[in-house]
Amino acid sequence: MPAMTEQPPQQPAEPPISGEVVAAEPAEPQSNESVASPAKVMRIGAMVRQLLEEVRHAPLDEAGRDRMREIYDISVRELADSLSPDLAQELGRVARPFTGDEIPSEAELRVAQAQLVGWLEGLFHGIQATLFAQQVNARNQLEEMRRRAIPGRQGPEPSGPYL
Repeated sequence: MPAMTEQPPQQPAEPPISGEVVAAEPAEPQSNESVASPAKVMRIGAMVRQLLEEVRHAPLDEAGRDRMREIYDISVRELADSLSPDLAQELGRVARPFTGDEIPSEAELRVAQAQLVGWLEGLFHGIQATLFAQQVNARNQLEEMRRRAIPGRQGPEPSGPYL
């Protein structure tokens, strides 16, 4: 078994470097905003965006509006199942399902879907911003580790006729 060398203790002035990346200290209690199934959220977002485009360009009869209402309600439920509880609550406040048996008008459907698409785009931008902040922090941590690294042991300068 190889002999273990004793490492000198770190100076108390240097904080330990942990493996966890922290974007920033939150001003309010930290939420656990997360997306359990990002691919599912992306698929639903793309579908809702496309449906919104279809509703804008083609008039819908009563059966079409009823089907759009059903798709909207299913989409909101499926999205909520893929999100952390705090994001699901936010989605529930922003994208309320239609109530009652009355079929919504085209305008109501457009507004509801546009609101849902806007919320999803905000979610995607938030994810991108978080990833960017994590990359910056990881880069900063790596640079800090490089600055703190013990320089490699330098041997005597080579001398002789061949070097």
